[in-house]
Amino acid sequence: MTKVLSVLTGNPVAKAVGKQLGVPQATELRRGRSLPTGDVALAVLPGSGATSNAVRDGLKGLGVTTVEAVRDEPAARTTGEDGRAVPPAYTTKIGAIVLDATALAAVSELEGVRAVLRPALRALGVSGRVIVVGTAPELVDWPEAAAVQQGLEGITRSVGKELRKGGTANLVYVSTDTTGEALASTLSFLLEGRSAYVSGQPWRALGAQPGEIPRDPSAPFAGKVVVVTGAGRGIGAGIAEVFARDGASLVVVDIPAAGESLTKVANRLGGTALQLDITSPDAGQKIAAHVAARHGKDARIHAIIHNAGITRDKLLVNTDEDRWGSVLDVNLAAEIRINTVLLDASVAGGLAEGGRIVGVASTSGIAGNRGQTNYAASKAGVIGLVRAQAPLLADREITVNAVAPGFIETEMTDKIPFATREFARRFNSLSQGGKPVDVAETIAYLAGPDSGAVSGQVIRVCGQSQIGA
Repeated sequence: MTKVLSVLTGNPVAKAVGKQLGVPQATELRRGRSLPTGDVALAVLPGSGATSNAVRDGLKGLGVTTVEAVRDEPAARTTGEDGRAVPPAYTTKIGAIVLDATALAAVSELEGVRAVLRPALRALGVSGRVIVVGTAPELVDWPEAAAVQQGLEGITRSVGKELRKGGTANLVYVSTDTTGEALASTLSFLLEGRSAYVSGQPWRALGAQPGEIPRDPSAPFAGKVVVVTGAGRGIGAGIAEVFARDGASLVVVDIPAAGESLTKVANRLGGTALQLDITSPDAGQKIAAHVAARHGKDARIHAIIHNAGITRDKLLVNTDEDRWGSVLDVNLAAEIRINTVLLDASVAGGLAEGGRIVGVASTSGIAGNRGQTNYAASKAGVIGLVRAQAPLLADREITVNAVAPGFIETEMTDKIPFATREFARRFNSLSQGGKPVDVAETIAYLAGPDSGAVSGQVIRVCGQSQIGA
């Protein structure tokens, strides 16, 4: 069926008609390892506490040159012909505004956020970035300061919904221990096109150590084994492609029924294929044995990406025991069993110390979804697993995180009824569906050897969907 809304935004004449009809206008997003084309403005807000140098040092470590942010202050305003105050402006379009608000501790100090963001939002270019860095509220011992830092979340989410032309806004909470080196991988991800479909999201980079800094930033997984389950097609194949691009030694896993497509993915990307039903009791042992056999008995897995999943949608009143149990087994229980095996340090081909575990949750696991009670339970379970397991593995420098995709364009979504599909595609701040590469880029960021400061986090890749938080 013709994608009517896409047609209405696909050429100049139709676009004009679409605007008259109130159709959301989607912008082609900047993707890949591309930095903003305009200046990166930096603002470090003063406050009653000591401001960390992590943001400034992190940007410097990335080789990003910054300009001083313009502030909307009464003394800087001019008066227009109509007698109204004209706020200060940037001389050219900017690519990003990075706002260090870690020191804010009083409600009155939030004015500084407004004063910096107002002129920046006016000057933000296409696919621009708003990055706010705050101090994690749970680490602040003064109630007003904690409230102010939590307030940054409301600001960032609202700004993300106001941006146009592919712009995104995100919030990263840090601790007093977070260093610029530890924050660099997150700042890099957010500035680059890799974060194209991530907006309105808060997460935490609380660790003091980044992990291993790649010798070649363009190939951060060089010499590292990465295992991707459910990699025969769709999002899983997209995940594998990004890791291959970034130098990983790939092991792609899928069920025997998908063997032909899985082999094609492995051959195309230079990896090895493992046909495996991940719900089998010995799935973890088979993955480890494959790694040891193909990469050497001393080889270890750098990252395991739990992408495999199924849906068996029905209203709860029509869901039988088999339909319920199969979804929970594939999407959640299998992940738990595999992790248990791979985390055993005595298992050859298991997870390395300082390794990465990344699960794939869903916005359905956060907001729920009609007819997906079993699926929502499994994906909410992935979120719970991440949050519980991360602190238990901190002493081994193993991080555990997850992504929660929203509407991602795949062959599967093409089968969704037209009206439902178009609604899901447009009902977010970016007015479009995401691509498998958007999920893959976020996973690769979380699995990065230099992303050791980020653990126990769930990042939504949904274009700031209006459904759920």
